[in-house]
Amino acid sequence: MLSESPIGIYDSGVGGLSVLRAIRDALPHESLLYVADSAHVPYGEKTQEFVLQRAFALADYFVSRQAKAMVVACNTATAAAIAQLRKRHPGLIIIGVEPAIKPAAHLTHSGVVGVFATTGTLASPKFAALVQREAPEVRILLRPCPEWVRLVEQGELTGPAVDAAVQAPVAELRAAGADVLVLGCTHFPFLRDAIQAAAGPSVPLLETGAPVARWLRHQLQEKGLLRATGAADLHLETTGSVPALAALASRLLGKPHEAAATPERWR
Repeated sequence: MLSESPIGIYDSGVGGLSVLRAIRDALPHESLLYVADSAHVPYGEKTQEFVLQRAFALADYFVSRQAKAMVVACNTATAAAIAQLRKRHPGLIIIGVEPAIKPAAHLTHSGVVGVFATTGTLASPKFAALVQREAPEVRILLRPCPEWVRLVEQGELTGPAVDAAVQAPVAELRAAGADVLVLGCTHFPFLRDAIQAAAGPSVPLLETGAPVARWLRHQLQEKGLLRATGAADLHLETTGSVPALAALASRLLGKPHEAAATPERWR
């Protein structure tokens, strides 16, 4: 394993591109391999066992590509699989994501925090343990929003359909006293403008991309694997539609991108 080796990043679809964006900003010399497991989106409505098996398959694929690190850019997959992945590949840096409960608990003045996520994340024991550990004195309001994932996967980031989908969940948590909102799914930052408009300009919206990027940098540095110079490659692959990923990634990342199909064995 060399510092020039790539970092593997995956999600059930394009949501993890919000984490990739933060990693690319923080680690501009690192080569990144992103897999959108779009054939199986959304993970939030799948069984834990199914999500675990997909995690194993994609981790094995990244290892076959000589990845030096793997980022599970999905809250549902992190909750279902992160511990087992580390047992399966003990030599690989493996970083997951989790809703920003700890900073939300520090920011709230009302003592009420709203969390938007997928059903799978909110129902997981890992999430329950996170809340108990980081915010035992805070009232946590949970709101699953699987329709938000579908909007992002369809490339709908603004407009009447997005405003309509966002308005009611945000209003519900704000009316219940939430003064900080956590975007507990990596798809949701792409709807940030609509969510912020519905919540009001003074309401903090917390996401996880930047903290993940900082922790990844720390882990790479600690193991002598940080790439500090040189040009970085970005490869996008999908288990679903290649043209759909190329079009969505170009829109979400702000410039044209090509994509390829993940080898059939790993789909």
